[in-house]
Amino acid sequence: MFYNRELSWLGFNYRVLQEATSPSVPLFERLKFLSIFSSNLDEFFRVRYPAVIAFSVLKNKMQKKISNESGEEILEKIQNEVARQFEEFGQILLQQILPSLKDNGIYVYYGEPIKPEHRDEIAEIFLAQVLSFIQPILLDGKNKFHPENNQLYFSVSLKKPGDELIRHAIVNIPSDKLPRFFTLSFLDNHHHVIFIDDIIRENMAMIFPGFEILSIYSFKINRDAELNLEEEYNIDTLNKIEKQLSKRNFGPPTRFLFETGMPQYIQLFLTSVLDLKLDEIFAGGRYHNLKDLVTLPTFGKSLSYDRLEPVRKNFSASAGIFSLISAKDILIHLPYQSYNPILSFFNQAVIDPDVTEMYIALYRVASESHIANALISAARNDKKVTVFLELKARFDEANNIQWSRRMKDAGVKIIYSIPGIKVHSKIALIRKREKNRIINYSVLSTGNFNETTARFYTDHVLLTANQDIAKELLDLFEFLQQRRLPRHHGELKFENLLVSQFNMVDRFNELIQSQVNEVKHGREGVIRIKLNNLEEPEMITALYKASQAGVKIKLIIRSVCCLIPSQVGLSENIVAKRIVDRYLEHSRIFIFGPNDNCRVIIGSADWMNRNLHRRIEVCVPVLNADCKKELLDYFELQWNDNDKAVMISDIMERQLPAINGEIVNAQTAIYNYIRQKA
Repeated sequence: MFYNRELSWLGFNYRVLQEATSPSVPLFERLKFLSIFSSNLDEFFRVRYPAVIAFSVLKNKMQKKISNESGEEILEKIQNEVARQFEEFGQILLQQILPSLKDNGIYVYYGEPIKPEHRDEIAEIFLAQVLSFIQPILLDGKNKFHPENNQLYFSVSLKKPGDELIRHAIVNIPSDKLPRFFTLSFLDNHHHVIFIDDIIRENMAMIFPGFEILSIYSFKINRDAELNLEEEYNIDTLNKIEKQLSKRNFGPPTRFLFETGMPQYIQLFLTSVLDLKLDEIFAGGRYHNLKDLVTLPTFGKSLSYDRLEPVRKNFSASAGIFSLISAKDILIHLPYQSYNPILSFFNQAVIDPDVTEMYIALYRVASESHIANALISAARNDKKVTVFLELKARFDEANNIQWSRRMKDAGVKIIYSIPGIKVHSKIALIRKREKNRIINYSVLSTGNFNETTARFYTDHVLLTANQDIAKELLDLFEFLQQRRLPRHHGELKFENLLVSQFNMVDRFNELIQSQVNEVKHGREGVIRIKLNNLEEPEMITALYKASQAGVKIKLIIRSVCCLIPSQVGLSENIVAKRIVDRYLEHSRIFIFGPNDNCRVIIGSADWMNRNLHRRIEVCVPVLNADCKKELLDYFELQWNDNDKAVMISDIMERQLPAINGEIVNAQTAIYNYIRQKA
């Protein structure tokens, strides 16, 4: 009944790789997709692969409950799929991207002999800019070597002339300190670019004077990224996480990626030195960390997407943001619309003398956050500012810690992570004194309060003066300040909001059942859902039962989809699609019902175990008729995409749909739709 999560995620990443082959995608954007693919795979091996390994050794009854396949069988499928994708990645880069760059006047050295005209120049770069960062280690039993996560290294075999003893050394590639690419002098009507890797290869003899260099092979290590914090109530979470962060780059190895052609005796030597297991060893290309392709010099070439100027809401320049929200709910569609209304919401609150309190839950904070700076200014203006800051936002912990200290120093009340659970909600509340009473203004979003990601993540942000919604948000913020887990699901009552740990799962089950009841009474039952990930078994089972009852279900799932659609007797009424395009599809939309009377909900929660059972998420019903209509139109424009959408089939193959008539690109269609409405 459930497709394997890791194989489904690899299918999504393969769809990312496919975009690098699309002739409709500008050349440098194709490079970006290769970069994203590489970065995603690194994260897969840091975050998910350790769980795969753990599952593969399970030998109890639970294993069969999880899957009909053994752990070893799934592990083998994953390893084979990774190897297949790696091979295709190399073919795309070597046979399509690099030749196209050359056709556009950019020559990238990629495992080729260096032209004589560039040798002296490369030696000068090495001596003047690179050598001071080189830290060679001779593996003679005396020197210990602990490779950091995702750092690049060379394994060098060498010997003294006339000596038969072969020695092994490690040389770091300091791409974390220096540019990955260096520009060489213009030659043969081409700009020439070289990897820092090859600058070091070409000058390895300078690092080991008096030695004969026998071989040079590149490699890197991925390490388990999970912090595995055993949080306790009497320990300062911030200090504990900060200490653990320093250990992350030295966690247990999960992948040893080595250059194809490395002799087996060197592989075995390194795996022994690094204490690796055979299922952690993967062959790769000559160059690793090809996420760095996104930093390749462009030389002023316009080979990227034309910028789509965000559509501005038709706001009166003189009208205050709170007056506008009081008049009507505001719905922002990112990145198609400007992020300015959200920034204005916080900035105007700072200078408004009648604003008394500000509350916000932050998950991933921008490195130079306008919103965080506004909160600091508000606190300095003697407003009561309360910020719930999730310190356990993976890979953003250090940045969040830095912001927490800056805000706390300014007088902001910081509520740190709750032990044993993550707060992933994207919610904010401002309380304003108006005519001797307090009016509440709320912001609820599908994405983070982050103006950087707002430029390329698709999300929806609702600004509302609905006082019932605001009261429930205030109750939730008061609960979060207690920094504890809910004692039971009914501890807080939410009539409007759907909040995980309290009522979210029950409400979604009720909404699914409502469509089953419609079918039972001879009416049409329809469910439309857009998510990043669909994995939670209870929700999938509920959708299967609805399908069997005759409910028509449309799913747009960006990444993991453990539901198997279009299976006779199980899910024949379920169709699932995936869209990968220039913007990252990130919004979550839930539509229950076939017409304008349907219920429309947006929020932060995917349907995964972690979101529904180990996090606090918030979803909100969209009540304004105009906002509902926009979301219904938005979903249908995405559903009608026959350019970047693929079907998720019964065996999880990615199949481009047949194109009938006009080609519809959903992201372009949505931008034009929003621009026309404005």
